[in-house]
Amino acid sequence: MRRSSQSGIRGCLATLAPTLLAAATAATSPHAATTAIEDLARLNARAHADRESGNTHDRVRCVLEIERLLNGAPTAVRAAARVYAEDGDIANALAALASYARLGQSDAGLLAGNDPLFSPLAQQPRYQAILRQLAANGEPVMRAERAMLLSDAGLLAEDIDYDSGSDSFLVTSVLEKKIVRVARDGRVIDFAPSPSRWPVLAIKVDAARRRVWATEVAMSGFDMVPAGEQGRSALLSFDLATGALESRVQAPDGAELGDLVLAREGQPVVSDGAGGGIYRLSGDRLERIDHGEFISPQTPVAHPDGRHLIVPDYARGIGVLDLQTLELTWLASSRRHALYGIDGLYLHGKTLIATQNGSSPERVMLFEINRSLSRIQSELIIERATPSLGSPTHGVEVGSFFYYIANSGWDQLDEHGHLKKGGRLTPAVLMRFRPPG
Repeated sequence: MRRSSQSGIRGCLATLAPTLLAAATAATSPHAATTAIEDLARLNARAHADRESGNTHDRVRCVLEIERLLNGAPTAVRAAARVYAEDGDIANALAALASYARLGQSDAGLLAGNDPLFSPLAQQPRYQAILRQLAANGEPVMRAERAMLLSDAGLLAEDIDYDSGSDSFLVTSVLEKKIVRVARDGRVIDFAPSPSRWPVLAIKVDAARRRVWATEVAMSGFDMVPAGEQGRSALLSFDLATGALESRVQAPDGAELGDLVLAREGQPVVSDGAGGGIYRLSGDRLERIDHGEFISPQTPVAHPDGRHLIVPDYARGIGVLDLQTLELTWLASSRRHALYGIDGLYLHGKTLIATQNGSSPERVMLFEINRSLSRIQSELIIERATPSLGSPTHGVEVGSFFYYIANSGWDQLDEHGHLKKGGRLTPAVLMRFRPPG
């Protein structure tokens, strides 16, 4: 749900580099005085003041702190390289750029020579090697195959789940503000509208209870939503057979509930990608279960042990939340591909499948996780930088295949939900990949 607010999620990351990555803190304790989002504001103000005063020395210290607090996110590493270069520290600038390239990133600006701060590095052999690595990171990779083309190009398809009873997919639509049923041949028919006429984002099918859970979100900054309603959201349930609305639970003010998972006994757990919260449904109300450590949590994964919730944070990586103690730890990367910018996250055995529409380039990945849920052991690219990938969103496992939405259309919209100049919506593609094991 990184796009429940273009300015609040993906837009937030897009503005980090110019503002020296005014980002959040590392995991705070359950009794921390501030939340990660509050720390983000504090660091943003400090970075801006250092920039305005020309205090490069303190800017270096600030950006290194931010890099550490963001768990080495590529945007932070690149920002560190820029500050080092501005300070004339060529050795550390090159070291930071090398780390950036090792995180699997590409960078059109660097490859085109558009950043004058790096001009003094241009003649360095190491810099040229870094550029070659960045270019290689942007080469297309394809291990998936096309399953179907969705017939309605105007949907802006966001999330997807599978209804085994009808052998069809249920897909949420942002622009048409509804849920649709998609047959195996790609035909689209309406399932249920948003009761509030807001974009519909997350969806999960509870086959045992013949129920569908979804979220509707009045996305902040989107002109398609009345200004007085923006920033509101709700958790919905529908009858799986008829699409009739069964319940609607209003979210707390300011919470934009964009992604969800069903825990044991079908209990919905939803994430607020704009406000940083994780909520679970308790009776007829939503209770918050995190302690403010997240900036932009996305699709949670309910671990089969019933105790752990694996939560990708668009800005900070992948967190593991202990549902008994409510303590949070961060998954360590193997340092080959960054764990930030993940929208959809799913578990197949001991393998996490991630749609990374916030990485550069956008990609779909496999990350093998160790038994203690503490680090990534290996990874595999499913799809990267192909002409058909566009902006991938979410997926679902059906039988031996993992299906995911490609070419969703998000990359064709501006921050207000309008088509960009020259932009055009084309039918989303449902891709599929057979995970190993």
